[in-house]
Amino acid sequence: MTQDHPGTATTPRTRAKARHILDNYYIGPARDDAVLEIWGYTPEMSYAPGDCVALHVSTTADEWEFEIGRDGLDYVPLLTKSGLPGRHHPTPRDCSVKGCGWPEAYAFTIPDDWAPGGYLVTFRARKGKDMVEEHHVILIRSATDAAPPPYVLVCATGTWLAYNCWGGSNHYEGITGPNGDAFSPIVSTQRPWTRGFCKLPEGAPRALREQPAKPGEMVRYPYMEWAYAYGYSKKYASAGWASYERHFARWAEAEGYDFDVISQYDLHCDSDLLNRYSCAVFVGHDEYWSSEMRDAVDAYVETGGHVARFAGNFLWQTRIEDEGRTQVCYKYIADQDPLVRTDQEHLVSGAFEVEPVNRPGALTFGVNALRGIYSGLGNCVGGGAGGFTIYRDSHWAFDDAGLGYGDVLGSGSRIFGYEVDGLDYHFEDGLPFPTCSDGAVPEIEILAMGLATNIEADHGVWGETLYIGAADAAFKAQALFGEVTPETLDACKRGNGMIVSWPRSKGEIFTAATCEWVAGLIRQDTQVEQITRNVLNRFGKSKERSR
Repeated sequence: MTQDHPGTATTPRTRAKARHILDNYYIGPARDDAVLEIWGYTPEMSYAPGDCVALHVSTTADEWEFEIGRDGLDYVPLLTKSGLPGRHHPTPRDCSVKGCGWPEAYAFTIPDDWAPGGYLVTFRARKGKDMVEEHHVILIRSATDAAPPPYVLVCATGTWLAYNCWGGSNHYEGITGPNGDAFSPIVSTQRPWTRGFCKLPEGAPRALREQPAKPGEMVRYPYMEWAYAYGYSKKYASAGWASYERHFARWAEAEGYDFDVISQYDLHCDSDLLNRYSCAVFVGHDEYWSSEMRDAVDAYVETGGHVARFAGNFLWQTRIEDEGRTQVCYKYIADQDPLVRTDQEHLVSGAFEVEPVNRPGALTFGVNALRGIYSGLGNCVGGGAGGFTIYRDSHWAFDDAGLGYGDVLGSGSRIFGYEVDGLDYHFEDGLPFPTCSDGAVPEIEILAMGLATNIEADHGVWGETLYIGAADAAFKAQALFGEVTPETLDACKRGNGMIVSWPRSKGEIFTAATCEWVAGLIRQDTQVEQITRNVLNRFGKSKERSR
């Protein structure tokens, strides 16, 4: 959700500072034949065996090459081509909004023996002794006429696109606004992924610090400092294959789970696609969804499907337009969406919990974004536990995990944050229950909780600039209470993140509502791993579903 500026960015000084940050993070075409570069993209995000994949590439080199390999537990090149003629194509200034428009440079058909997974595409170009390398990723699922695996990993491509800053604009910042520092409510799928979304070096910092800051220290953001130093997008830690889905896919493969891998856009286009699988899995940061994507998940669960969501920040409704080439999300300025005050007002691209959308996330996954948000990022619960406090330790999800009432799950591996989802709740005899005032239903069991906030603490450290500040709390106060006052800001300060379990209709949902669950898998946290196994083992069993 992070609004991309320090504090509230309401003064000329802070706006200038935000612009300075944007300039330093710009990743995109140099538009200069003298600069060695190569970039590429594909028209679609996901494919199946037999599909044709077109590579749209622009390079200043006379020749270029590419390599494709499955980015699984072991990386093995499967297709390589070299000596391809290079062409440097004009790139529109508003390419991040309208697309690059580059012609097809090479095409190939996906062989039948390519296993489902994420496939890394490496583009290389050379001039003399200089070489540049950039990356793309495509998702490959099993053939429609093949027997499907029990599980499907649904990649959060709506969020990837929202954070993709390649070419200058995304749903957070931009070069397309009237002052050159406004976010763009419209972004294109027809452009490369920004640096760090597809491949990262070992050791790239995650969004959460591995250790909380010490009292009196200036707050630090190691992932942004790293991005500055090495020329990566500062958004790499917020979205993308490399930071989230890749780690889950590699862990699951090592554990012997058989997965298909698809994009959210597949759900948007095919509402019945999930019915092939026993369990749909979501991981990482799944902030942006179209109404059609949600409809597909809801229908799947209603007819007996299982959902395992190890992800956080289920917040914004989007629209997919122009045959999938454009994503729309007006977000904080949803009142400017062209669908306001029309018969399609329910499709306005604003927050799920807010009018006119008014479709709380708890109706789909059992938790709401605006009841949670930040933990462990900067001074937002910066000294917190970093994990979930266990309340219902006898639940099946915790079998053999060695957890008791009051224990903290995942603090050592820092799984709680950087954005989380929660509910309004009350305590009875030491156990939390949903109040059901925010779209939740009594059948939702709250298994574990942690604390979050929407206002970054200011400890008065000299020279410190807060990143989150209070801007998101002001948005929440306006959205939920209709005005921003000291009282409504205070009411919006406190949030929470939850693990919930929900037997819904003929199906079942398990949600660990945190972006950083995969950190527990990366760091081999045995308790996090055991809970993940428990959920997958239970949900992967075949279940009769009505068609």
